[in-house]
Amino acid sequence: MNKKQVEEVVKAILARKYSWACVLILRFHGYDPIDYIPYRTYIRLLKENYLTQNRDAKDTENKTVDIRRFKAKEMHLVNQEKG
Repeated sequence: MNKKQVEEVVKAILARKYSWACVLILRFHGYDPIDYIPYRTYIRLLKENYLTQNRDAKDTENKTVDIRRFKAKEMHLVNQEKG
């Protein structure tokens, strides 16, 4: 993990968002968090944390597109597991 990523994880821990910190650590190390936590929990964490960060950022339009791509990818994975 680079310095910026470590700072993001520490920021989540200091905000007492331990589940979000775990998701960040998994993602930063190249793992797919959906393999380790339930799908609903993962989506809830994304909504609570990723979208909150987008509101604070100046370019929310670009990041909103990114979260939709995230959801599409996760739905694809869930559909593969069911099928």
